[in-house]
Amino acid sequence: MNNRDASPSPAVSIPAGTSALPVPEAWRPRLEAQLAAQETVLAWLEIDLDARLRFSPGLVILTDRRLLAHAGGDADWQSHPCRAGLRLQRHDHAGVGSLELLDDAGRLAVWRYTLGADVAAGRLIDHFDRQIAFHTTGVLPPAAAQALCPLCETPLLEGQDDCPNCSKELNEPPSTWTLFRLWRFAHPYRWRLLAGFLLSLASTAATLVPPYLTMPLMDNVLIPYQNGAPINVQLVGLYLSGLFGAALLAWALGWARTYILALVSERIGADLRTTTYEHLLKLSQEYFGGKRTGDLIARIGNETDRINIFISLHFLDFATDVLMITMTTCILVSINHWLALVTLLPLPIIAWMIHTVREKLRTGFERVDRIWAEVTNVLADTIPGIRVVKAFAQENREAARFRAANQHNLEVNDRVNKVWSVFGPTVTLLTETGLLVVWAFGIWQISQDTITVGVLTAFLAYIGRFYLRLDSMSRIVSVTQKAAAGAKRIFDVLDHVSSVPEPVTPVHLPAVTGRIELRDVGFRYGTRSVTRDICLSIEPGEMIGLVGHSGSGKSTLVNLICRFYDVTEGAILIDGVDVRSVPVAEYRKHIGLVLQEPFLFFGTIAENIAYGKPDATRAEIVAAARAAHAHEFILRLPHGYDSLVGERGQALSGGERQRISIARALLIDPKILILDEATSSVDTTTEKEIQKALDNLVRGRTTIAIAHRLSTLRDANRLIVLDRGRIVETGNHDELMACEGHYYRLYQAQVQNEEGSGPGDSRAGNADKEEDRA
Repeated sequence: MNNRDASPSPAVSIPAGTSALPVPEAWRPRLEAQLAAQETVLAWLEIDLDARLRFSPGLVILTDRRLLAHAGGDADWQSHPCRAGLRLQRHDHAGVGSLELLDDAGRLAVWRYTLGADVAAGRLIDHFDRQIAFHTTGVLPPAAAQALCPLCETPLLEGQDDCPNCSKELNEPPSTWTLFRLWRFAHPYRWRLLAGFLLSLASTAATLVPPYLTMPLMDNVLIPYQNGAPINVQLVGLYLSGLFGAALLAWALGWARTYILALVSERIGADLRTTTYEHLLKLSQEYFGGKRTGDLIARIGNETDRINIFISLHFLDFATDVLMITMTTCILVSINHWLALVTLLPLPIIAWMIHTVREKLRTGFERVDRIWAEVTNVLADTIPGIRVVKAFAQENREAARFRAANQHNLEVNDRVNKVWSVFGPTVTLLTETGLLVVWAFGIWQISQDTITVGVLTAFLAYIGRFYLRLDSMSRIVSVTQKAAAGAKRIFDVLDHVSSVPEPVTPVHLPAVTGRIELRDVGFRYGTRSVTRDICLSIEPGEMIGLVGHSGSGKSTLVNLICRFYDVTEGAILIDGVDVRSVPVAEYRKHIGLVLQEPFLFFGTIAENIAYGKPDATRAEIVAAARAAHAHEFILRLPHGYDSLVGERGQALSGGERQRISIARALLIDPKILILDEATSSVDTTTEKEIQKALDNLVRGRTTIAIAHRLSTLRDANRLIVLDRGRIVETGNHDELMACEGHYYRLYQAQVQNEEGSGPGDSRAGNADKEEDRA
């Protein structure tokens, strides 16, 4: 529904007051022939699947009179006049959305689409419900707000505050007050900070001494000498010694102040990075599902560096500027209050400009940070996937993607710099003008014998420092807003509460037998129900196989058992104890996980095997590798167990990586074992090797296995068949085959596909359709 560049044709124009988006240009000629006179299009949904779930373009149109639809493959348009009793509902299953038109008699029509159009389908339903209400009651309900996300322009549904594609935190402008939250990290170093402040105070005071000594030097030495009096060498030496001593003292105090605050800022930055990373590791899998790697790296790296520089350099300069301006003002007033008043004239104008510019800069710099994170995201996507990029010859495409992100970054920076480029020179102009006004007023006062030349000279020296600090202080606005934007992005992470919280009163399990019980388990991802009413008991040492179509809820169930997510309904118990009562890390130590795509860290093979038990001895590592049938190929490597596996294990084959992941699971000796498609991505020979390793791994452990090849689950004690988030069948292979239900159809379809028989393919397709209808 998001076709911004299209413009509506006269026949399908949208009257004032409606909020529908333009109809796709490709459909306009065909649609014009279908619309009656004065019939107005209110909303539409572009579908992309036909009845057989093949990609085919289609369109569902809602007008003020009826629902028009043209599905892929259909020759004619379907027309359903709006009337009381009609209902429009949407569902999703295995990545496919469906829109059903119903009345009291049953289903009238169904249209299918990929879930990318799900938001648009929701908008169509909103408009449809209003039209049905109008045809039923004669009163048209108020229209839902047709808002678009300001970042990605995704349509937002009625009552929807957050964009489904963008995080809420992106819409919250940064505030300068966020910087005060950094006191939490500065508090341990408060005495050093106090020492730095006192040194700043003393250093600033020392820099104010030289201009004060110029008054007696001018009035008592230079002007009398110009009038014919001899120079008092002793007095000159005294004044010059005072000037040199003040400069030397200011240097020493400034050095000590800078060194102390630099040490403090580095420690605050280190603590900030460590705390953010540790908090990030404690967040649930759900949080990482909505974040980009590059964005998180930028937050922990770039933003903390920016805050560190602000504290060590710019905050110090700001504090010095405030002290210098305050002290200088006091000295100027004490010397001559009228001249001081003239000096301070530009201050209100500069203060107003700072307030005005700050509002624009703080949102601008936060936007700059987000766009820079997008540049980092491209790098984080491309570099780990460089093999795929090269395999598909997409170097030019990725270079263009980086160039586009970099250009966007440039454009956003240009908009911010446009504001800042006007502000800086304007402040300089005001200070230069103020200096000229002081010159003029000072010369007039000398002519009136109100002040001496020495007083004016000292005044001009102080004013030069005053305006220099004022100009520096105004420029700190830019740095402060950058630091505030960075602090906001850091605290967005720190403020996020894990959806898998630690228990308030933890229950410790010193010994685990491996009995798992699921009681009426349900899970929702947002508003979407993924699993519901799951009841299952798994005995210690029992092997359970999870079977079902893609999207039936198998991986979700495993994630719930591992407590990557928490159930939204019911409970999961381990040895009779609710897993939510057990500390997360303590609970997961009893679980061994072998994934379809094993992840290895950069390091040696021994380090990867011992990842779950870092203090393991070399003998324990070798024993785990032998049990995983990995010892032989490891010894063939140049450095054996000390061989580097490369980033993500790219130096090894898929089967070798899998056997190392099995050894990693064996080493921690878990009571519960999760096998998620552990052999689906390898060849038959490698699969046999992995299966031997798995036989050693499964022995004596409660095992939950998901397998692409159903034949690999024949040895399971029970098979649990899932469909649309529910358990539909339970039993071993022979029992389920005898029932000729869901499992039977899945198994037969897979066997026929492997054999490649023509009639079997057709029956498999029919079985899949039957499964969909079920």
